[in-house]
Amino acid sequence: MPKEQYRVAIVGMGNIARAHLKAMSQTDRGNLVAACDVSQNSIDRFKSQFKIEHTYLDLDQMLAEQDIDIVIICTWGKFHESVGRQIAQSRRPRAILCEKPFTQTAEEAVRLVEAAEDNDVLIAEAFKFRHHPMHLKAKELLSSGVIGSPRSVLSTFCWGSGAPLSARKPELNWRYSQEKGGGSIYDLACYNIHHARWIFGENAIEVIATQRPGLEVDDGADIQLIFPDNGIAQITVGFDTWRSQKFNILGTKGSIESDLAWNNENLPVQLQYNSKDKTDLFHFAPVNQFILQIEHLCDVLDGKTDHRIPPLDSINQMRTIDAIYESFETRRAVTI
Repeated sequence: MPKEQYRVAIVGMGNIARAHLKAMSQTDRGNLVAACDVSQNSIDRFKSQFKIEHTYLDLDQMLAEQDIDIVIICTWGKFHESVGRQIAQSRRPRAILCEKPFTQTAEEAVRLVEAAEDNDVLIAEAFKFRHHPMHLKAKELLSSGVIGSPRSVLSTFCWGSGAPLSARKPELNWRYSQEKGGGSIYDLACYNIHHARWIFGENAIEVIATQRPGLEVDDGADIQLIFPDNGIAQITVGFDTWRSQKFNILGTKGSIESDLAWNNENLPVQLQYNSKDKTDLFHFAPVNQFILQIEHLCDVLDGKTDHRIPPLDSINQMRTIDAIYESFETRRAVTI
Protein backbone atom coordinates (compact mmCIF):
# COMPACT_ATOMS: atom_id res chain seq x y z
CA MET A 1 0.00 0.00 0.00
CA PRO A 2 1.56 3.36 -1.01
CA LYS A 3 2.29 5.83 1.76
CA GLU A 4 0.23 9.01 1.92
CA GLN A 5 1.79 12.10 0.39
CA TYR A 6 1.34 15.34 2.27
CA ARG A 7 1.01 18.83 0.78
CA VAL A 8 3.72 21.15 2.09
CA ALA A 9 4.20 24.93 2.09
CA ILE A 10 7.30 26.88 3.13
CA VAL A 11 7.29 30.34 4.72
CA GLY A 12 10.55 32.27 4.34
CA MET A 13 12.80 31.77 1.34
CA GLY A 14 16.22 32.20 2.95
CA ASN A 15 19.11 29.76 2.78
CA ILE A 16 17.62 27.19 5.16
CA ALA A 17 14.59 26.94 2.87
CA ARG A 18 16.92 25.65 0.16
CA ALA A 19 17.76 22.59 2.27
CA HIS A 20 14.06 21.86 2.84
CA LEU A 21 13.29 22.34 -0.86
CA LYS A 22 16.04 19.88 -1.85
CA ALA A 23 14.68 17.36 0.63
CA MET A 24 11.19 17.79 -0.74
CA SER A 25 12.44 16.98 -4.23
CA GLN A 26 13.96 13.71 -3.00
CA THR A 27 11.08 12.18 -1.05
CA ASP A 28 7.67 10.93 -2.10
CA ARG A 29 6.15 11.74 1.32
CA GLY A 30 5.99 15.51 0.94
CA ASN A 31 4.85 17.48 -2.09
CA LEU A 32 5.77 21.18 -2.12
CA VAL A 33 2.73 23.10 -3.32
CA ALA A 34 3.33 26.68 -2.17
CA ALA A 35 5.86 29.12 -0.76
CA CYS A 36 5.63 32.56 0.81
CA ASP A 37 8.13 35.35 1.44
CA VAL A 38 7.95 39.11 1.97
CA SER A 39 10.53 39.60 -0.80
CA GLN A 40 9.66 39.04 -4.46
CA ASN A 41 13.39 38.86 -5.24
CA SER A 42 13.76 35.93 -2.86
CA ILE A 43 10.79 34.18 -4.42
CA ASP A 44 12.13 34.73 -7.95
CA ARG A 45 15.57 33.41 -6.98
CA PHE A 46 14.14 30.18 -5.60
CA LYS A 47 11.72 29.72 -8.50
CA SER A 48 14.71 29.76 -10.83
CA GLN A 49 16.16 26.76 -8.94
CA PHE A 50 13.15 24.79 -7.75
CA LYS A 51 9.74 23.87 -9.05
CA ILE A 52 7.25 25.82 -6.91
CA GLU A 53 3.66 25.73 -8.11
CA HIS A 54 2.28 28.68 -6.16
CA THR A 55 4.13 31.63 -4.58
CA TYR A 56 2.82 34.41 -2.36
CA LEU A 57 3.89 37.67 -0.78
CA ASP A 58 0.99 37.47 1.69
CA LEU A 59 0.82 34.61 4.19
CA ASP A 60 -2.90 34.93 4.88
CA GLN A 61 -3.63 34.70 1.17
CA MET A 62 -1.57 31.53 0.82
CA LEU A 63 -3.28 29.94 3.81
CA ALA A 64 -6.73 30.88 2.48
CA GLU A 65 -6.17 29.68 -1.08
CA GLN A 66 -4.11 26.53 -0.63
CA ASP A 67 -5.00 23.11 0.76
CA ILE A 68 -1.94 22.48 2.96
CA ASP A 69 -1.08 19.69 5.39
CA ILE A 70 2.31 20.92 6.62
CA VAL A 71 3.83 24.40 6.85
CA ILE A 72 7.59 24.73 7.39
CA ILE A 73 8.68 28.01 9.02
CA CYS A 74 12.03 29.19 7.65
CA THR A 75 11.85 32.88 8.53
CA TRP A 76 14.41 34.66 10.71
CA GLY A 77 14.09 33.47 14.31
CA LYS A 78 12.77 36.82 15.48
CA PHE A 79 9.52 36.12 13.63
CA HIS A 80 8.95 32.44 14.48
CA GLU A 81 6.38 33.13 17.19
CA SER A 82 4.28 35.65 15.26
CA VAL A 83 4.36 33.68 12.01
CA GLY A 84 3.71 30.40 13.82
CA ARG A 85 0.70 31.78 15.67
CA GLN A 86 -0.69 33.25 12.45
CA ILE A 87 -0.42 29.85 10.77
CA ALA A 88 -1.89 27.94 13.72
CA GLN A 89 -4.81 30.33 14.15
CA SER A 90 -5.75 29.91 10.49
CA ARG A 91 -6.49 26.22 11.25
CA ARG A 92 -5.41 25.42 7.70
CA PRO A 93 -2.48 22.99 8.13
CA ARG A 94 -2.41 19.85 10.22
CA ALA A 95 1.18 20.43 11.30
CA ILE A 96 3.84 23.12 11.61
CA LEU A 97 7.56 22.35 11.44
CA CYS A 98 9.41 25.34 12.90
CA GLU A 99 13.10 25.85 12.23
CA LYS A 100 15.37 26.34 15.20
CA PRO A 101 15.50 28.33 17.36
CA PHE A 102 11.87 27.65 18.16
CA THR A 103 11.36 31.22 19.37
CA GLN A 104 13.45 33.94 21.03
CA THR A 105 12.23 33.37 24.60
CA ALA A 106 10.35 30.81 26.69
CA GLU A 107 7.44 33.23 26.98
CA GLU A 108 7.15 33.31 23.19
CA ALA A 109 7.43 29.52 23.06
CA VAL A 110 4.51 29.12 25.46
CA ARG A 111 2.34 31.44 23.36
CA LEU A 112 3.24 29.60 20.16
CA VAL A 113 2.53 26.15 21.63
CA GLU A 114 -0.76 27.34 23.12
CA ALA A 115 -1.84 28.72 19.74
CA ALA A 116 -1.07 25.39 18.09
CA GLU A 117 -2.82 23.32 20.75
CA ASP A 118 -5.87 25.62 20.86
CA ASN A 119 -6.31 25.17 17.11
CA ASP A 120 -5.53 21.43 16.98
CA VAL A 121 -2.32 21.89 14.97
CA LEU A 122 0.71 19.69 15.65
CA ILE A 123 3.86 21.78 16.09
CA ALA A 124 7.44 20.51 16.18
CA GLU A 125 10.90 22.05 16.26
CA ALA A 126 13.23 21.26 13.37
CA PHE A 127 16.31 19.74 14.95
CA LYS A 128 17.43 17.67 11.98
CA PHE A 129 20.12 15.73 13.88
CA ARG A 130 17.49 14.00 16.02
CA HIS A 131 16.59 11.91 12.97
CA HIS A 132 20.12 10.90 11.93
CA PRO A 133 20.99 7.19 12.39
CA MET A 134 24.24 8.14 14.14
CA HIS A 135 22.42 10.01 16.91
CA LEU A 136 19.75 7.35 17.20
CA LYS A 137 22.50 4.74 17.60
CA ALA A 138 24.25 6.83 20.26
CA LYS A 139 21.01 7.08 22.23
CA GLU A 140 20.43 3.34 21.79
CA LEU A 141 23.91 2.56 23.17
CA LEU A 142 23.35 4.90 26.08
CA SER A 143 19.95 3.39 26.88
CA SER A 144 21.43 -0.12 26.79
CA GLY A 145 23.70 0.77 29.70
CA VAL A 146 26.99 -0.11 28.01
CA ILE A 147 28.66 3.11 29.18
CA GLY A 148 26.91 3.12 32.54
CA SER A 149 25.33 6.32 33.80
CA PRO A 150 26.13 9.47 31.79
CA ARG A 151 28.23 11.91 33.77
CA SER A 152 29.45 14.45 31.25
CA VAL A 153 28.61 15.59 27.74
CA LEU A 154 31.28 17.58 25.91
CA SER A 155 30.23 19.17 22.65
CA THR A 156 31.24 21.84 20.16
CA PHE A 157 29.72 23.67 17.24
CA CYS A 158 32.13 26.19 15.77
CA TRP A 159 32.61 27.28 12.19
CA GLY A 160 35.03 30.18 12.23
CA SER A 161 37.12 30.77 9.09
CA GLY A 162 39.75 32.98 10.65
CA ALA A 163 38.09 36.15 9.37
CA PRO A 164 38.32 39.24 11.63
CA LEU A 165 35.42 40.52 13.71
CA SER A 166 34.84 43.33 11.22
CA ALA A 167 33.82 40.72 8.63
CA ARG A 168 30.83 39.65 10.71
CA LYS A 169 28.66 42.64 9.89
CA PRO A 170 24.94 42.49 10.82
CA GLU A 171 23.86 43.59 7.34
CA LEU A 172 25.71 40.67 5.72
CA ASN A 173 24.08 37.75 7.54
CA TRP A 174 21.12 37.31 9.90
CA ARG A 175 23.41 35.38 12.26
CA TYR A 176 25.23 38.59 13.17
CA SER A 177 22.07 40.72 13.45
CA GLN A 178 20.23 41.36 16.70
CA GLU A 179 17.19 42.65 14.81
CA LYS A 180 16.82 39.32 12.96
CA GLY A 181 17.40 37.06 15.97
CA GLY A 182 21.04 36.14 15.39
CA GLY A 183 23.79 35.09 17.76
CA SER A 184 25.84 31.97 18.38
CA ILE A 185 23.39 30.69 21.01
CA TYR A 186 20.34 30.86 18.74
CA ASP A 187 22.17 29.57 15.67
CA LEU A 188 24.71 27.07 17.04
CA ALA A 189 24.41 26.31 20.75
CA CYS A 190 20.74 25.42 20.40
CA TYR A 191 21.93 22.11 18.88
CA ASN A 192 24.31 21.32 21.73
CA ILE A 193 21.80 22.37 24.40
CA HIS A 194 19.01 20.25 22.94
CA HIS A 195 21.43 17.32 22.51
CA ALA A 196 22.63 17.47 26.13
CA ARG A 197 19.07 17.65 27.47
CA TRP A 198 18.12 14.67 25.28
CA ILE A 199 21.13 12.62 26.37
CA PHE A 200 20.55 13.19 30.08
CA GLY A 201 16.80 12.81 29.60
CA GLU A 202 16.23 15.76 31.91
CA ASN A 203 16.25 19.54 31.94
CA ALA A 204 19.25 21.43 33.25
CA ILE A 205 18.77 22.98 36.68
CA GLU A 206 21.60 25.53 36.53
CA VAL A 207 23.65 27.28 33.87
CA ILE A 208 26.94 29.18 33.87
CA ALA A 209 27.79 30.91 30.58
CA THR A 210 30.34 33.37 29.26
CA GLN A 211 30.07 35.05 25.87
CA ARG A 212 32.54 36.53 23.41
CA PRO A 213 30.66 39.59 22.12
CA GLY A 214 30.40 40.34 18.42
CA LEU A 215 29.37 43.62 16.81
CA GLU A 216 25.70 43.16 17.81
CA VAL A 217 25.25 39.61 19.09
CA ASP A 218 27.18 36.92 20.92
CA ASP A 219 29.96 35.76 18.57
CA GLY A 220 30.77 32.72 20.69
CA ALA A 221 30.25 31.21 24.12
CA ASP A 222 31.35 28.67 26.66
CA ILE A 223 28.47 27.12 28.55
CA GLN A 224 28.16 24.73 31.46
CA LEU A 225 24.79 23.10 32.11
CA ILE A 226 24.23 21.35 35.42
CA PHE A 227 21.71 18.50 35.47
CA PRO A 228 20.09 16.58 38.35
CA ASP A 229 22.31 13.86 39.86
CA ASN A 230 25.42 15.92 39.02
CA GLY A 231 25.38 15.47 35.26
CA ILE A 232 27.31 18.22 33.47
CA ALA A 233 27.35 19.41 29.85
CA GLN A 234 30.24 21.55 28.68
CA ILE A 235 29.58 23.35 25.42
CA THR A 236 31.74 25.58 23.21
CA VAL A 237 30.28 27.38 20.20
CA GLY A 238 31.38 30.23 18.01
CA PHE A 239 31.39 32.09 14.74
CA ASP A 240 34.87 33.18 15.80
CA THR A 241 36.32 29.76 16.65
CA TRP A 242 37.91 27.30 14.23
CA ARG A 243 35.65 24.57 12.88
CA SER A 244 34.57 21.82 15.22
CA GLN A 245 31.29 19.94 15.59
CA LYS A 246 31.62 16.94 17.86
CA PHE A 247 30.18 15.37 20.97
CA ASN A 248 31.63 13.04 23.58
CA ILE A 249 29.38 11.34 26.12
CA LEU A 250 31.32 10.16 29.17
CA GLY A 251 29.71 7.56 31.38
CA THR A 252 30.73 5.57 34.44
CA LYS A 253 31.75 2.57 32.33
CA GLY A 254 32.65 3.98 28.93
CA SER A 255 32.18 6.73 26.37
CA ILE A 256 30.54 7.47 23.02
CA GLU A 257 32.05 10.04 20.66
CA SER A 258 31.18 11.37 17.23
CA ASP A 259 32.59 13.21 14.28
CA LEU A 260 30.61 15.77 12.22
CA ALA A 261 27.79 15.77 14.73
CA TRP A 262 25.43 18.40 13.33
CA ASN A 263 25.96 19.57 9.74
CA ASN A 264 26.76 16.38 7.86
CA GLU A 265 24.28 16.21 4.98
CA ASN A 266 25.35 13.63 2.40
CA LEU A 267 28.61 12.86 4.21
CA PRO A 268 29.70 9.60 5.86
CA VAL A 269 30.04 9.80 9.64
CA GLN A 270 31.18 7.51 12.42
CA LEU A 271 30.53 6.85 16.07
CA GLN A 272 33.04 5.33 18.48
CA TYR A 273 32.16 3.41 21.63
CA ASN A 274 34.92 2.90 24.21
CA SER A 275 35.02 0.84 27.39
CA LYS A 276 37.64 -0.93 29.48
CA ASP A 277 37.52 -4.10 27.41
CA LYS A 278 36.14 -3.01 24.06
CA THR A 279 36.20 -0.40 21.33
CA ASP A 280 33.61 -0.43 18.54
CA LEU A 281 33.48 1.86 15.53
CA PHE A 282 30.11 2.33 13.82
CA HIS A 283 30.08 3.68 10.27
CA PHE A 284 27.06 5.45 8.77
CA ALA A 285 26.49 6.01 5.08
CA PRO A 286 25.66 9.53 3.87
CA VAL A 287 22.08 10.63 4.50
CA ASN A 288 20.14 13.85 4.11
CA GLN A 289 18.83 14.74 7.57
CA PHE A 290 16.19 17.06 6.12
CA ILE A 291 14.63 14.15 4.23
CA LEU A 292 14.56 12.02 7.39
CA GLN A 293 13.04 14.94 9.29
CA ILE A 294 10.10 15.50 6.93
CA GLU A 295 9.49 11.76 6.58
CA HIS A 296 9.33 11.41 10.36
CA LEU A 297 6.73 14.18 10.51
CA CYS A 298 4.73 12.42 7.81
CA ASP A 299 4.87 9.20 9.86
CA VAL A 300 3.49 11.16 12.81
CA LEU A 301 0.60 12.42 10.68
CA ASP A 302 0.06 8.84 9.55
CA GLY A 303 -0.51 7.96 13.20
CA LYS A 304 2.45 5.58 13.30
CA THR A 305 4.47 7.31 16.02
CA ASP A 306 4.75 10.32 18.29
CA HIS A 307 7.02 13.14 17.25
CA ARG A 308 10.54 12.87 18.67
CA ILE A 309 10.45 16.51 19.79
CA PRO A 310 7.22 17.32 21.67
CA PRO A 311 6.21 20.98 22.19
CA LEU A 312 7.01 20.98 25.93
CA ASP A 313 10.58 20.07 25.04
CA SER A 314 10.84 23.22 22.91
CA ILE A 315 9.47 25.35 25.75
CA ASN A 316 12.05 23.90 28.14
CA GLN A 317 14.75 24.43 25.52
CA MET A 318 13.92 28.13 25.43
CA ARG A 319 13.92 28.31 29.24
CA THR A 320 17.49 27.05 29.16
CA ILE A 321 18.46 29.59 26.51
CA ASP A 322 16.82 32.38 28.53
CA ALA A 323 18.99 31.36 31.49
CA ILE A 324 22.13 31.43 29.34
CA TYR A 325 21.46 35.02 28.31
CA GLU A 326 20.76 35.94 31.93
CA SER A 327 24.10 34.40 32.90
CA PHE A 328 25.80 36.45 30.16
CA GLU A 329 24.37 39.63 31.64
CA THR A 330 24.84 38.89 35.34
CA ARG A 331 28.13 36.96 35.02
CA ARG A 332 26.71 34.53 37.55
CA ALA A 333 25.28 31.04 37.73
CA VAL A 334 21.54 31.05 37.00
CA THR A 335 19.05 28.55 38.42
CA ILE A 336 16.48 27.32 35.90
